[in-house]
Amino acid sequence: MPDPRLAPLVLSEDERHTLEGWAKRRSTAQGLALRARVVLACAQGGSNVAVAAQLGVNRGTVTMWRARFLARRLDGLADEPRPGVPRTITDAQVEEVVIRTLEEVPEGATHWSKRELAKRVGISPTSVHRIWRAFGLQPWRTEAFKISPDPLLIDKIRDVVGLYLAPPANAAVFAVDEKPQIQALERTAPVLPMMPGTPERRSFDYVRHGTIDLFAALNTATGKVIGQLSAQHRAVDFRDFLDEIDRQTESGLAIHVICDNLSTHKAPVVHRWLLAHPRVQLHFTPTYSSWISQVERWFAELQRRCLDRGVFCSLDELTTALEDWIKVWNATARPFKWTKTADQIIDRICRYCSRISGPGH
Repeated sequence: MPDPRLAPLVLSEDERHTLEGWAKRRSTAQGLALRARVVLACAQGGSNVAVAAQLGVNRGTVTMWRARFLARRLDGLADEPRPGVPRTITDAQVEEVVIRTLEEVPEGATHWSKRELAKRVGISPTSVHRIWRAFGLQPWRTEAFKISPDPLLIDKIRDVVGLYLAPPANAAVFAVDEKPQIQALERTAPVLPMMPGTPERRSFDYVRHGTIDLFAALNTATGKVIGQLSAQHRAVDFRDFLDEIDRQTESGLAIHVICDNLSTHKAPVVHRWLLAHPRVQLHFTPTYSSWISQVERWFAELQRRCLDRGVFCSLDELTTALEDWIKVWNATARPFKWTKTADQIIDRICRYCSRISGPGH
């Protein structure tokens, strides 16, 4: 019910059309978009408290923009003039920069550079960069994604995420994977240590001294890792690693192993081992979905803190470094915190699919 103590807020058709454009258009400044949504919600008769709850903002914010709109209509939603040197860039130029960045590309290129866009709009490259930063635009960056074609995608997401957020009682949950062919690399020249004003320097080329595979099982409750090194990653090696997980896990606990769809994980030798060890159950992640396995996060730490800048003159040195890294990690291990629910993940995948299957795709 409308609050009788509030002045009625009635929109003309032109005002409603303008506000809806500000609220929906992706090139609109987020502050102005929020103000437009506040006014549109108020026009539906909601109280300040109800509109604030609906939009997730402070009640005072709703009160202010309702009053500003009633006093000055659309002009009241603009930012007040600020003290200081007068602006040399107009709102139209700011909007042009944002719209061109989002909706156009320069001829013969895939994205704008600040100099190209500055020349087109008639402002300085520094101004273009400031506008990009203010609106969170980074046209030089891209992110890759892959939609899984797994027919059991939703079921597998719910299964794995359920183990993270609501693990079974009297059970241990492990995220398991292999990091194959870790190379023992020796730089062709000694590494020059870091000095004030100068980063560590190393030669570009290197000598290979062989490779080794690492099996890792991350306990999602404790963050501790069970590791096993192997010359190969065959099905029998995976079976032997399952044996190691079984041996190191307290008796009486069920064991849930989250792993990917690698053929070695489904080989007959593994299947026979599982029949002989009924407390161990495998849970498979969707295809092309390594992001859902927490052990991949641990592998990223291993790569960044141990391998990327490591110098290994032999396979034995690499083996020792990996074993030492696991010991150091386990001494202060903490679990990774998983926050996304299965529904949130599925909704995001649906939004991706909707965007890539829409008009123009």
